[in-house]
Amino acid sequence: MNNEPSILSREEEWKRSRPDVAVYIPQEDEYTGDNEHFLVFQSPGGDWLALWTQSSVEGHGDNHLVVARSKDQLQWSEPAYVAGSRRGERGNQASWGFPVVSRQGRIYVFYTKDIGVYDVDSQTTGTMGCVYSDDDGATWTPGKDIPMARNRYDHPDPRVPRSWIAWQKPIRDSRGRWITGYTQWSSRAVYPGPPEGWYSKDSRALFMRFDNIDEGPDPDELRVTWLPEDGIGLEVGYPQRPELSVAQEPSLTLLPDGRLFCVMRTYTGYIWYSVSTDDGTTWRHPEPLRDRDGGDKLLQPIASCPVYRLADGRYVLVYHNNDGHIGPYAPKDALFNRRPAFLAAGRYVEGAHQPVWFGKPRMFLDTDGLAIGPKGTNEIATYPSLTEFQGRMTLWYPDRKFFLLGKHITEQWLED
Repeated sequence: MNNEPSILSREEEWKRSRPDVAVYIPQEDEYTGDNEHFLVFQSPGGDWLALWTQSSVEGHGDNHLVVARSKDQLQWSEPAYVAGSRRGERGNQASWGFPVVSRQGRIYVFYTKDIGVYDVDSQTTGTMGCVYSDDDGATWTPGKDIPMARNRYDHPDPRVPRSWIAWQKPIRDSRGRWITGYTQWSSRAVYPGPPEGWYSKDSRALFMRFDNIDEGPDPDELRVTWLPEDGIGLEVGYPQRPELSVAQEPSLTLLPDGRLFCVMRTYTGYIWYSVSTDDGTTWRHPEPLRDRDGGDKLLQPIASCPVYRLADGRYVLVYHNNDGHIGPYAPKDALFNRRPAFLAAGRYVEGAHQPVWFGKPRMFLDTDGLAIGPKGTNEIATYPSLTEFQGRMTLWYPDRKFFLLGKHITEQWLED
């Protein structure tokens, strides 16, 4: 980690993390300054689409979804509007979109839809909106909202939407069905509010499975199963407040034995994980993630920490390898402790209690602690995605929730 940031011109600041690809470099336009939740996926026609949430600044009330396109993952188009707030508008937001590509060829994008009724806040309280495309993502058709099963943590008035977000690309479960995790924050009518700050909001990790989406139905004909079966979800106690749960942003991967493996962010200073033997219907009680059974706990501030299964059967964990204390910053200082980003290669260990063991972490990306962008953050690789294409493995990452970039993961990053 550098003690002093290198000097780069304003025009070259996007090069600080040494990316291989630039997808989007914001210009002088306050409407497009904040760029995050960056999901790159392949279209039915073979192009690559990059989907993200864009705004003037996170939490300002003008979130919208955009998509850029590439043939080769190297040259990218300018982003095109998909859904959400229009220029100069507040409200009508579309936030935290995630894609599902059906076998039939229809592309769906689901998102947290702002309907003007707020509970926790304006960008996480919302219905489950949907747009879809039948022309490889060239145009998008608004669909009906997707009904969401409610539980004890929702507002008792069904007219108040749930407070939730999903952020990762779904994966296929052991039976080939698309499944993804999501965070639910408890309604203020159920839990009066965070005792300390935004990071102490009562929350838990749950899951949704799309049972018939490969048939390409219209949104109002989709069948969605809400998991786990008990409606409680995965919980991790907040420090010194065990009655309060802070378990968020679950990341799923499939194990060779058909089980689901899930990691999530918490406020304990560590990544936590759980395992399901029945495609998410029930889950083992969460535990801190270690490098191996009986090994060291893996440090993490309250930041996304995705795990990806590679085509060759290995795994990659992307995380920040600190417990929230970095330099002068404390765990609550999330604008400044989500760096550097590390990679740790993992392998499945048959018969182990923790089914994936991880090698030595390697620092992959950093901002040198220099804060920029409308949020004034120095974070990196929060809400990224990963692809494998033509022998290239690429991590697609937001740099300070401003630049959208890609960096190749070569074999040297996966040694050990």
